[in-house]
Amino acid sequence: MKKAILISSATALLLAGGVAVAAPGDRGMRADTNADGAISRAEMTASLNTRFAKMDVNSDGYLSKEDREAKRAERSAQRTERFAKADTNGDGELSQAEMEAARAERKAARFARADKDGNGTLSQEEAKAMKGKRGGKGMRGKGNKRGGHGMAMMRNADTNGDQKISKAEFTAAAMAHFDKADANKDGKLTKEERQAAFKAGKGERNKRGG
Repeated sequence: MKKAILISSATALLLAGGVAVAAPGDRGMRADTNADGAISRAEMTASLNTRFAKMDVNSDGYLSKEDREAKRAERSAQRTERFAKADTNGDGELSQAEMEAARAERKAARFARADKDGNGTLSQEEAKAMKGKRGGKGMRGKGNKRGGHGMAMMRNADTNGDQKISKAEFTAAAMAHFDKADANKDGKLTKEERQAAFKAGKGERNKRGG
């Protein structure tokens, strides 16, 4: 049980943006830093290093229960901060007007981030990028449907069974999926290869009953 709890905290890390090699949509292509339409092994490794560093809160070189608890506390603090910001009259409750105002502020902020050239309008590329980012969040919201796959992946990553995921274990597990998805073995992962790997994996999971 303890091991399952630890692994669940690392699941999102391996499946999140730029790291996932078997997920649909554009979000996973963020690792494509040179924008050539494919993720190279070097780009994947760099993305993994960045993601691992963010999740390794205590910087001890492992993903552990302590990291999970620290992230949970961080998210709780962020939720409290967002609530306080939206609660403009400070009465400890959110009215419909306050919620709508907070929602409008978030939309305006997303628009501003997407409007790269700052001209007050979104080009087709900017709008597509904005939609892709929002879609990625939506997929994370459905994580429970894929949770079993992610947990199995991370359970396999803990090769020495110490209930911690080292950077080497984390990287090896992710790159194994990268290599499996790299159908033509050219050391690069295209969006099409990622989507094909996702469909193949989904089919295998369905055969096993999810």
